[in-house]
Amino acid sequence: MRKSLPKHLLSAALVALTATSAWAEVAGDSEGGLLQAINDHVDLSALVEVEASSAKAFDKSKSSDIALATVEIGLDGQVSEWSSAHILLKYEEGEDNDHVFIDEGTITLGNIEKFPFMLTAGKMYVPFGAYNSNMISDPLTLEFGETNDSAVQILTAINGFYATAYVFNGKTDETDKDDLVRTYGANMGYTMSSDAFSLDAGIDWLSNLADSNGLADHISTTSGTIADPVNGLSFHATVEAGGFTVTGEYVAALDNFAAGEVDFKGQGAEPKAYNLEAAYGMEIANRTTTFALGYQATDEALGLGLPESRYIGAVSVELFTNTALALEYFYDEDYDTSDGGTGEDANTLTMQLALEF
Repeated sequence: MRKSLPKHLLSAALVALTATSAWAEVAGDSEGGLLQAINDHVDLSALVEVEASSAKAFDKSKSSDIALATVEIGLDGQVSEWSSAHILLKYEEGEDNDHVFIDEGTITLGNIEKFPFMLTAGKMYVPFGAYNSNMISDPLTLEFGETNDSAVQILTAINGFYATAYVFNGKTDETDKDDLVRTYGANMGYTMSSDAFSLDAGIDWLSNLADSNGLADHISTTSGTIADPVNGLSFHATVEAGGFTVTGEYVAALDNFAAGEVDFKGQGAEPKAYNLEAAYGMEIANRTTTFALGYQATDEALGLGLPESRYIGAVSVELFTNTALALEYFYDEDYDTSDGGTGEDANTLTMQLALEF
């Protein structure tokens, strides 16, 4: 039976739009009316992704599915010249995520065009890793590096150079220590863009990699706490020129986790991952078409349920404005049996129809 859109999603969207309308009424707009007031101060965006997939796992079992993979509703309000708010509601279909949640909710104070510092507070993805990709699937670097939490962040940007510092509580606790705000991080990089060439490159550092989404979820089912924080480091670069896009990223723990937290071959692991990807965009039959190939790999990440290597390719076609059809295939290789893996391979074929506005 086809699953209808969850009532929670409709309720959350209605609440958000009702609150926006109420704010607009207070703000007032005698000439254009309520809708004009909303348009002047609030941007509404949405993303819907439907996916069909067929897969073979390392144990040779097969599966297929059709899913409403993602629904996102975003609200961005420019309340004044120096203050703004951002809300992102998200729904992901699946056994563990079949509900609507607030993925992002932030308040930003500052105007980077007039003053080189901005402060952002709220639930956000902290700037540890970039995770740029032209694929349907998330890169393996994202699987254990992406970090979403309630944080306070300070950003500065001058002449293409940018730097960020942030602090948050984190999802994991240290053994026999109080639950305090003690995780922090920083990044710095450079970005530039012209008609023919663009570049974004940076380095990111996180004081406790155990607070990333993937590692925190894993540790909550193993030790529950960590003995000591393990620093994380990330390098990323994306270059675009002449229709080509090349992306490289590396995410790594800088020390071993304690045994029982994240294990590899009977001892504490020091997980790493990298992603290399190349894409080319061109016009075919007046449709923007992008071809992408990539290679991804991990080290000592077997305990996180990640493959040792992945070969991946995708093609996407813009059928209509902001409406794309994509096809992706990836081939995974598991860790050897001597490392605790199966030594087998797996593959997944996915088709995605996506619309955003």
